[in-house]
Amino acid sequence: MNQQSDFLSNLYDFLYPRSPDYDHFKPEDLVFNANLQDFSQRVSYICNLQTNGKLSPQEAYNQIQILWKQLKGAKKELNREAELKIKKA
Repeated sequence: MNQQSDFLSNLYDFLYPRSPDYDHFKPEDLVFNANLQDFSQRVSYICNLQTNGKLSPQEAYNQIQILWKQLKGAKKELNREAELKIKKA
């Protein structure tokens, strides 16, 4: 069981790589970094599916455009929350 657990953990680390953030710590930056890494991973999958002929170029573009809009919306929301915290302080 432990060997399988290690394998799955290593597989997850390989499929969903995370880079460390050594800058000044702010919670909203940490959340955005995670969102950005998730975005890049999903875009990579979409590009691979399109390259292998599983998605049309237009469908790949549409899916990436949706992901981009979600990322922009998440960033705006994080900025609003940060501004509210500053105003309350």
